[in-house]
Amino acid sequence: MGDSIGVSAFLEILNETLGFAYPEVVIQGEVSGYKVNQNKWAFFDVKDDKATLPCFMPVWLLKVPIEDGMNVKITGSPKVRDTGKFSFTVRALDLAGEGELRRAFELLKAKLELEGLFDPARKRALPQFPQKIGLVTSVGSAAYHDFIKILAERWGGLDVIVADVVVQGPAAPDSVVAALGYLNSLPAPLDVLVLIRGGGSLEDLAAFSTEPVARAVAASRTPILVGVGHEVDTSLADLAADVRAATPTDAARLVVPDRQEIKARVTNLGSTMESRLAQRLGAIEQRLERTRLNLIRFIDRPKAVIERSYQVIYQRYGAQITAASGQVTSLLRLLSSLDPTATLKRGYAIVRYKEAVLRDPSIVKSGDRIMIQLAQGKLGAEVYEG
Repeated sequence: MGDSIGVSAFLEILNETLGFAYPEVVIQGEVSGYKVNQNKWAFFDVKDDKATLPCFMPVWLLKVPIEDGMNVKITGSPKVRDTGKFSFTVRALDLAGEGELRRAFELLKAKLELEGLFDPARKRALPQFPQKIGLVTSVGSAAYHDFIKILAERWGGLDVIVADVVVQGPAAPDSVVAALGYLNSLPAPLDVLVLIRGGGSLEDLAAFSTEPVARAVAASRTPILVGVGHEVDTSLADLAADVRAATPTDAARLVVPDRQEIKARVTNLGSTMESRLAQRLGAIEQRLERTRLNLIRFIDRPKAVIERSYQVIYQRYGAQITAASGQVTSLLRLLSSLDPTATLKRGYAIVRYKEAVLRDPSIVKSGDRIMIQLAQGKLGAEVYEG
């Protein structure tokens, strides 16, 4: 009998042998007994109608939600645990068939919808005239060339930063997530992000309905537009985006306006403004003319009012005015006849003695001084007896 070895050493040799013989194996089967431990490790079986294979994988490697009964393709390698239990370490898991893809799609959609990732209230409007655009797609695809062509035809002169990514297969989700993270972390923020991929089968577009991609789209710092597949296709990335485009070409039409349409709108707006300005000026001229005529009437009105008032007063009180005028004339004549100055002019004089009018000559005696007032002045005189 040969030398013995320890259990650990045997398992080590066995795992080295398995790793050398089967470094990577792709196995297809139905999921059974799926569970997650500590939110870190996923344990499940993959079985067919004859056998069952225990499987293990880190949760973070799981790109799509799975549940019992799903048909999957797993990629990994076999290993014997320290407990002696044989299991298959899974490094990648893909759903097998459109039915399973749709089932996983609905499961993840319900989960993310419950979290509010598709809520219309959180969606942002795209800028009307973007200058810096981040584009995530495969530069070798028809979608890329169609997008760039239509972008140049509609607007042109734009700064487009392209992140070339894998858009199909197991590597696609990580590639897209990394590109979105890079474009969102640029020192000079972009105006808008665009994620596009051309048409294909549900399996071809599966990367855009994975949880990492949907979350990366929803978490974008920059407003994001997603156009994946044909018009009838809807990915979870489409639902998480701020704006969804039916196709990549539709994305180009949505992200920038048409130069000719804008030019026509500006021309039409200019004509409309010119017409409205002419109408406003015409209305102002009419108001000014009405104001001018009103001022003229206002200025002429007092003169006419005074003339009419004079006529009314004269007609109503003319006779009284004439009679009163005659009475005034008579009174003036009477006053004139009583005026001492008029008497003096006729040759009479007024004699004053001690400031009083002298009427009686016996009041004065010889040698008294008197004052004689004439029409043209005054004279002083001395009384003497004659």
